[in-house]
Amino acid sequence: MLWELIATFSAGLGAAGIALVLRLLTLKKLPSWIIPVAAGAGMLGYQIVNEYTWFDHQSSLLPAGVKVVRTVEETAAWRPWSYLYPQTMRFLAADIENAARNQRNPEVYLVDLYIFERRMSARRIPQVVHCGKQARADFTDSLEIPQPGAELGAEWFPLETSDLLYQYLCQE
Repeated sequence: MLWELIATFSAGLGAAGIALVLRLLTLKKLPSWIIPVAAGAGMLGYQIVNEYTWFDHQSSLLPAGVKVVRTVEETAAWRPWSYLYPQTMRFLAADIENAARNQRNPEVYLVDLYIFERRMSARRIPQVVHCGKQARADFTDSLEIPQPGAELGAEWFPLETSDLLYQYLCQE
């Protein structure tokens, strides 16, 4: 975050420098207020570009076998341009390559999900996915893995066939 702040100030200084040079080239016919306006526009422009490229940059850094399964786009009143083009501020990625199949029930997988959020550290959430019943559950000490053909408990949540987590684990 410190580097982002330094880059923002650098963008403002660069834009102010360009405005200063333009003012000198026009023999000071441009008004003097153009310099701070250009600095503000440079900083704002850098932040907007940085916000919109964050998801693409972060997802490109994921190792092989870790796939994005969900994105969350947001809008905000203090970012009015986000109403035209919503920004991806969070996404969920699953470590498909290292998913572990249960030995007693081969329809059940243990997979690590990672939550990435803008300006936050990534968090890991272990999940259990039951491919046969199209369901998922948080992996806890109290979670009982069902035997093949057994009914699922209340701690299981349904998964749609269109859910990318289900498709990556169960249909490939």
